[in-house]
Amino acid sequence: MANSKIKLASIDPVWDRVRLEAADMVLSEPLLGGLVHSSLLHHATMERALAYRFSLKLASGEMSEQILREIADEAYDADTDLGAAARADLTAVFDRDPACLRFIQPMLFFKGYQAVQAYRVGHWLWQQGRRDMAYFVQMRVSEVFGVDIHPAARIGRGIMIDHAHSIVVGETALVGDNVSMLHSVTLGGTGKEDGDRHPKIGNGVLIGAGAAILGNITIGHCSRIAAGSVVLADVPPCKTVAGVPARIVGEAGCEQPSVTMDQLVKGEI
Repeated sequence: MANSKIKLASIDPVWDRVRLEAADMVLSEPLLGGLVHSSLLHHATMERALAYRFSLKLASGEMSEQILREIADEAYDADTDLGAAARADLTAVFDRDPACLRFIQPMLFFKGYQAVQAYRVGHWLWQQGRRDMAYFVQMRVSEVFGVDIHPAARIGRGIMIDHAHSIVVGETALVGDNVSMLHSVTLGGTGKEDGDRHPKIGNGVLIGAGAAILGNITIGHCSRIAAGSVVLADVPPCKTVAGVPARIVGEAGCEQPSVTMDQLVKGEI
């Protein structure tokens, strides 16, 4: 078989699959061989590959690849949850994005996935008290990917950000597990207030393109936020809201909106 020479680690099926797909990509598109080998096949673990991609994408004249890679390696070695979250995010993208046909795609090509993994390293730095370095990571993620997530924000596992253009997540925002959002989503404040001022997003929530959720409000689990909505008040669990300002227009329509990705709002708005 074409990929029979790839040595697999049976305890890590996600990374095994990435490596198998990487070997096949080299055969089908040899011109990408250098990229695939340096980014994936050269590394023994998924964590090392993610650290390499982190350093490669965020390096600039202000900060070298070597320094950034040492930072990311330190983070992944110190906190095993980073690798676990990366695997959950990768599986979420594959399961929910119809444009994602292989596990290898998000790691190499999807800026939403890569931006979230870079944020996670920045969040680790923030938790270690290395605030200035965390701000540097935030700045570079914003410049490179067009995704601006404050390193103090708390984001769960199984996150899928589709297209990932113009995403803003504020300092005191909380995003639960298995959340899906599309491009141009804002989780922001409502003014110049200090303290806890950003939204709290429950598990399994689907946030449509261009939606703005503003203020220290709670979005209940498994709810749907319709595209273009401006949400200024709490949303109960398992509801669909739409409009400016948003109001409840019906039930969520299924048990896991973030997984089904059904964005159609039925009925009158």
